[in-house]
Amino acid sequence: MCEPAAHGPDGTAPGSTEPEPTPLLHPADGLPDLSVTVGEIAAAAELLDGGRGPFAVDAERASGFRYSNRAYLIQIRRADAGTVLIDPVSHGADPLTALAPVAGVLSKDEWILHAADQDLPCLAEVGIRPPALYDTELAGRLAGFDRVNLASMVQRLLGFGLAKGHGAADWSNRPLPMEWLNYAALDVELLIELRAAVAGILAEQGKTDWAAQEFDYLRTLGETPPAARRDRWRRTSGIHKVRDRRGLAAVRELWMARDHVAQRRDVAPRRILPDSAIIDAATADPKTIDDLVALPVFGGRNQRRSAAMWFAALQAARENRDPPDDAEQPNGPPPPARWSRRKPEAAARLEAARAALNEVSRRVGVPAENLITPDLVRRLCWDWEVAADPVEAVDEFVRAGRARPWQRELVVAVLAQALQPPADAGSEIDASAGNSE
Repeated sequence: MCEPAAHGPDGTAPGSTEPEPTPLLHPADGLPDLSVTVGEIAAAAELLDGGRGPFAVDAERASGFRYSNRAYLIQIRRADAGTVLIDPVSHGADPLTALAPVAGVLSKDEWILHAADQDLPCLAEVGIRPPALYDTELAGRLAGFDRVNLASMVQRLLGFGLAKGHGAADWSNRPLPMEWLNYAALDVELLIELRAAVAGILAEQGKTDWAAQEFDYLRTLGETPPAARRDRWRRTSGIHKVRDRRGLAAVRELWMARDHVAQRRDVAPRRILPDSAIIDAATADPKTIDDLVALPVFGGRNQRRSAAMWFAALQAARENRDPPDDAEQPNGPPPPARWSRRKPEAAARLEAARAALNEVSRRVGVPAENLITPDLVRRLCWDWEVAADPVEAVDEFVRAGRARPWQRELVVAVLAQALQPPADAGSEIDASAGNSE
């Protein structure tokens, strides 16, 4: 195999300097009108249909404000069509019907997204799925860039400075401020050019096929149902302060009550009740509603109205005859920090595997976590058993974990080597056995 060449972190030769970026404060063609009604959305689809080439696509959500992860704005740009901004929630019709014209047009050519894994799920909710995909953020990782956010990549590869500042805004607000729409339009303004620039670097590095495999994997990932998340309430921040099973039952019941309200109201759970309040109630174990509202947060005006509901959750926890175990049932190996005590041979394998992967990462200029997922490496090292053909065994394991061909070609042999016990391990064991006789 011909190893790809490693470039500098920005794709340039070492020692090169970057010129000052040209500020990009507004879309070159002006800020397009927001398409809200069914008719306006259909007109936007028709405009895109008259363009050519791939589509630059982005979506804005309201993470941290809403329970759902739905799209509250969709931005699309295409050569000879310009940019369209679509409100996917205010049209008053069924979203799948209202956005069907857009979905039909977008099924005709490649999509270009930045950090596609963030936007593909919310776009799929409204029936919009890519026939082909190019993720410029992932491309930047494969190219060995040290910073892969959109603004950094646009500045380094295209010489423009993007106006930023509203990415964490509550995009469920209506009407959307003009400065927010301007920010959103700029997110797709240069994606087509950015794709061409980073694709050129990947071609120079011999990584074009690697990228194609990654994009296709990412595009089809949503077709596989996600694994069920176990005991999500155990992710409550500060849960380590809860020392007994009854306290854990209180955390669970409060978490479930909060989640029910958050889902019904479509509000981010921590805006209903912060994690800190759940932990305070679980550790204080208030015996009356008055005791509960005496705690921080629960005494606030909004929480007093819900005090009876929270107290009922605590009562349910006290009456539960089967409180949760102190530890979540294992779903995979334990945290690596515990390996040296519980399974030292696995800890040694993991250390060797990480060192081997870091060397491959350095050689080909791709982050180790993109060579193969860290979780897959941990499972391999924890479960490993001596095999007649270690290379074949490792390849079978990582292939079952959906590692792509380019990844397997790079990591299988080095992982198989790293998993072998030290050459003198067998003689040490023999010597130990002989001394015990």
